[in-house]
Amino acid sequence: MTPGELAYAELLYVVIALGLVVYSVTGGAGLAVGVWNLLASGPRRAEQEKAIRHEIAPIWEANHVWLIFVVVVLFSAFSPAFSAVCIALHIPIALALVGLVFRGSAYVFHAYGIQTEEARVGWNRLFGWASVATPLCLGLVVAGVSSGDIRVVGDDVTTGFFAGWTTPFAFAVGLFALALFALLAAVYLAADTEGALSEDFRRRALAMEVVCALLAGGTFALASRSAPVLYENLRASPWTWPIQGATALAAGATIALLATRRVRLARFTAPLQVALVVIGWGLALRGHFILPDMTLARATPHPEVLPTVTLAVACGSVLLIPALFYLFWIFKRGRPP
Repeated sequence: MTPGELAYAELLYVVIALGLVVYSVTGGAGLAVGVWNLLASGPRRAEQEKAIRHEIAPIWEANHVWLIFVVVVLFSAFSPAFSAVCIALHIPIALALVGLVFRGSAYVFHAYGIQTEEARVGWNRLFGWASVATPLCLGLVVAGVSSGDIRVVGDDVTTGFFAGWTTPFAFAVGLFALALFALLAAVYLAADTEGALSEDFRRRALAMEVVCALLAGGTFALASRSAPVLYENLRASPWTWPIQGATALAAGATIALLATRRVRLARFTAPLQVALVVIGWGLALRGHFILPDMTLARATPHPEVLPTVTLAVACGSVLLIPALFYLFWIFKRGRPP
């Protein structure tokens, strides 16, 4: 590639990363509210479930636009990477898609209330379990591309369909993703409710900070054996410790704000914490789509299309981003807790 073509490739690589960050702090939280729906308990169980449904309706599916955006840009600009990821990790990807379909269907069938109460309870339970399985599967995909176990020779994935995502490290990453999303959901719910109901979600958010810290440490430890390339990138990168320090500061600020019941401010520090985790992971990949074989240069067989793709992304963003902000503003402003 020429320097100009490389610049376009790097720009689109960053655009994909930004799309994943935005999806994590919006769609991730939307996925994980089902976790709290599944774990609703106590004298305010019905109120908790009502608050959860109120929190995600009617914009809950709009957040998945960011995931679609990432997939389209990856397919359009970096087709070899798209092909390798979808072949090597088609099982967790398919399971995540099935989870999204079940989750959406269960939510709609429960929300309209046209079935018997027993059926609605079943749909509610399916909504909760699908909300657990989907982030877990997405985490398995992240672990797979980071593990170094997936090998690509020429245009072929040579390591089969179970490499990279069936290890303890992969499941630790999946649980970590689920915990981060559940943290965001609890913080958002605490900020959008009041009184005892807000207290319920505030306490759960604090508990999830502890869970996230434990899973982060366990995942890093497992990476030294199961994802050595990623582990060395994390250790050797000059960005690692500044990013980790900033993540720790954001987590500390979130804990302090939750502990002092300033939950409305915590809704800004918690997504920052999650965004920094995603950014740190992206930097550790060091320009790869799949470690160690699928580099940025290798994933760009037709660099001549990159300027057109970049222009299309820019024009689409002019329409998409203001429309999403307007949608959120319309449905979120002045909503009763």
